[in-house]
Amino acid sequence: MITSHSVDETIAVGERMAGECQRGAVLALHGELGAGKTALVKGLARGLGIRQEVTSPTFTLIHEYRGGRLPLYHVDLYRLESPDQAMAIGLEDYLPGDGVTVIEWPERLRDLLPAKTWHLFLKVVDETTRTIRAA
Repeated sequence: MITSHSVDETIAVGERMAGECQRGAVLALHGELGAGKTALVKGLARGLGIRQEVTSPTFTLIHEYRGGRLPLYHVDLYRLESPDQAMAIGLEDYLPGDGVTVIEWPERLRDLLPAKTWHLFLKVVDETTRTIRAA
């Protein structure tokens, strides 16, 4: 388990994790609103060499970032209610894809994630502290 004491530390964790990511990697980020999921994705992008600004795709559902070592696909399923809705937006094209796919609110997919998905659990400890645990 990793403890982060700031947004910058969470971004740095993501940046380090990017070094382990290979083509086709799928990361499922579990955690409540404000747990640091998007900050972690910002770090992944930075670690992959992507220079675009990373924002939460809550309303667009999927953001694609290119220009780094691998493409990064940032998916936010918060607004969806079922796996069928996720498949209707073409999510299967990203699982696994030609880059790194990161999914916020993966519980909306239930059992549709690939077997080798990395599950990361982010938890709010206090106003600035978060824990990040892989399972």
